[in-house]
Amino acid sequence: MKKLFLLIILAASFSAVSAQEEAIFTHYHISPLLINAGAAGFNESYDLQAHARIAWTGFPDAPKNYGALFNGPLGKTFGIGLGIFSEQAAQLNRLKVQLNYAFRFNVSENFKLSAGFSTEFQQMQLNSSVMNSDFFQAGDQLLEEILDGKGVFDASIGVYGTFMENTYGGLSFNNLVRSRLDDIVSTEEKESFFSYYTFLLGHKFEVYDLGITFEPSLMVRNLRDTPQQFDINLKAGFLDEQLIAGLSYRSLGAAGLLLGTKLPSFHLYYSYDISFQRFQKFSTGTHEVTLALSFKKKDNPKGY
Repeated sequence: MKKLFLLIILAASFSAVSAQEEAIFTHYHISPLLINAGAAGFNESYDLQAHARIAWTGFPDAPKNYGALFNGPLGKTFGIGLGIFSEQAAQLNRLKVQLNYAFRFNVSENFKLSAGFSTEFQQMQLNSSVMNSDFFQAGDQLLEEILDGKGVFDASIGVYGTFMENTYGGLSFNNLVRSRLDDIVSTEEKESFFSYYTFLLGHKFEVYDLGITFEPSLMVRNLRDTPQQFDINLKAGFLDEQLIAGLSYRSLGAAGLLLGTKLPSFHLYYSYDISFQRFQKFSTGTHEVTLALSFKKKDNPKGY
């Protein structure tokens, strides 16, 4: 039985080698830059974040994802971001470097908007040990390319904004380079520029007298080689968000529990996900941790 599921993981890894892995981490409602380049520097603070996600714990060769993100403002209108991500799934290793650029401006006194662009490079490689597997077939061109290391470029664009500070949302279009290359080499029906997208919308309700906040949010995404998905999240903050708790439901058959704390310069979040699928009995769930340091931009007294 374990060999069967190892085969499933390996096959899933091969089918995903040409796809951009967006929103791997579920803490996107805490760090929107994970899914939208327009969020770079949007809060006008310098943020350094570390993410770790260990899926299907207790199951051999289960996916492990790690990432480090930095973003902040550049002048009064520009934002920049740099991300480095590492993924391991079965015998597949993926390294991704991502650059984010954003231009933010005030549409009105209550409406702030940012438009962003993201470029990335992925290096994917299979461990040589895969050749010893009973499932390996010599002469497979795709496998041989990845054994030597396969590089992939991709890009995305996105808009992100807030209204009255407490309402936020964004829309990004993903896989722009990969989908255009597929159109060139494929004889199948051409894909639309808007075929792959990620949409996020949320609002924070504040109970000032009690120091409590409630923040529901919705995420919908449609990515290459990935089933369409929507998430419903509810996050609550207590003691002026020094204590944070939340719940998530995902249409692909999973639920998550969030716990965290938010101090002036230090943020810590932990999530535990459990699947409703039969595969859950072979693992003990998925764990995700985010550590973040945040420093507000200092105003220049000279105005430049």
